[in-house]
Amino acid sequence: MAYLSLKNINKIYPNGFHAVHDFNLEAEKGEFIVFVGPSGCGKSTTLRMIAGLEDISKGEFYINGNLANQWGPREREIAMVFQSYALYPQMTVYDNLAFGLSLQGIDEDVIDERVQKTAKILGLTDYLDRLPRALSGGQRQRVAVGRSIIRKVGIFLMDEPLSNLDAKQRVTMRSEITQIHRETGATTIYVTHDQTEAMTMADRIVVMKAGYVQQIGTPREVYFNPKNVFVAGFIGEPPMNFIHAHVEFGAIRIANQVIQLSELPGRDLSSYEGKDIILGFRPEAIIPGERENGYALSGTVELTEMLGDNANVYLTMGGKQTILKVEPYDIPALDTQFTFTVPYESVYLFDAETENVIEA
Repeated sequence: MAYLSLKNINKIYPNGFHAVHDFNLEAEKGEFIVFVGPSGCGKSTTLRMIAGLEDISKGEFYINGNLANQWGPREREIAMVFQSYALYPQMTVYDNLAFGLSLQGIDEDVIDERVQKTAKILGLTDYLDRLPRALSGGQRQRVAVGRSIIRKVGIFLMDEPLSNLDAKQRVTMRSEITQIHRETGATTIYVTHDQTEAMTMADRIVVMKAGYVQQIGTPREVYFNPKNVFVAGFIGEPPMNFIHAHVEFGAIRIANQVIQLSELPGRDLSSYEGKDIILGFRPEAIIPGERENGYALSGTVELTEMLGDNANVYLTMGGKQTILKVEPYDIPALDTQFTFTVPYESVYLFDAETENVIEA
């Protein structure tokens, strides 16, 4: 039996707004799960229902096999890290870390031992006598994380904890949170809108859109085997490119180009004869120039972005923008025609009506 089990969880507010629809998840003990999706997709609402800060409208929530719908936050033995640091400004780092333990009546020697150990893990030993205003944003976030892990609970919930940090601090804190998770062994549910955080930190990712779960899988699964257009376009940076096409006379027709179905082994599109489909390919999958075993496209270069080890190239093709990722020495000049090939094995096909992937 899974350590955390959410069965057909729904959240319906008094005004009738249905924020979360039939959410199902089985999380094992010690697993790191990331909820990812655009703003307003229901990920934070789901997290708050797990925490006991929001009532569950319909469905069942179990902790270690016990129905926990009516349990309060304290009964669930959950520690939560919010987007805001929520530190006590008049307390030192030491007192912020120790405060929760003091409320539990724990012996001062035990509190001191835990504070010192937590501070060492988070690199805060030299800052224990400082007030929060004397810390950087990254240091404050470490204190907020420390206040949670010091309690030694079985479940950590984190709601966009890195959104207030700059890019360099986010990279550092990602690795630190991942390391803390390994050391504590707690089951962690982490909410973010940043798919890079999801891909680098998660054991499994829950992709959400408009209150519905779109796909649950490992980072590799959601990247290489997206279930629909939304997941394919949301996971990956830059996002997947999509081209509308039509199946006719045993071939895929894209504008003035034709791909024979025989060139796409294992793709049975016989049931799509006469129908529209969506063809997708990732920016990094392309090969500059015309090559065999792929289909060639070309467009006008509108913008290039030099990123160091690679570059993004923005093309206009048939009035639509396409993003490609190329080697830094393959950057084409602006306003020129750039031809590239998408290998057949890198082609994704989606149903144009449902936007679901067409299984091989």
